[in-house]
Amino acid sequence: MNFVTKKIHAFIDYPVALALIIFPFLLGLGSSNPLALKISVTVGIAAFILTLLTDHETGVFRIIPYRLHLIVDFLVGIVFLLAPFILSFEGLDAYFYWLNGIAVLFVVGMHKPEIALTT
Repeated sequence: MNFVTKKIHAFIDYPVALALIIFPFLLGLGSSNPLALKISVTVGIAAFILTLLTDHETGVFRIIPYRLHLIVDFLVGIVFLLAPFILSFEGLDAYFYWLNGIAVLFVVGMHKPEIALTT
């Protein structure tokens, strides 16, 4: 059942980071709390930098172990699931975070065990 390889993950990182930066503006996030827009954009920029620095196929500098990248992704997924409750996001703001949190945790959870445990 686990089908996400290190290579697949590497190639989806940049588009996901860009989506976290661009979609909040396109969707008009921030109506329930301005942080809904700001957090996504900040996380998107951080994710882009993390990808540049990760030791995988699309990493440019390759100084961060892939395992650490997966841990960061997992933590972002948890934060995205909790943010609507903690920060009182409502409507589209909340759904955006919940869907992204679920998607991130799904991708991390679907790694092939031998891949997810390597650095």
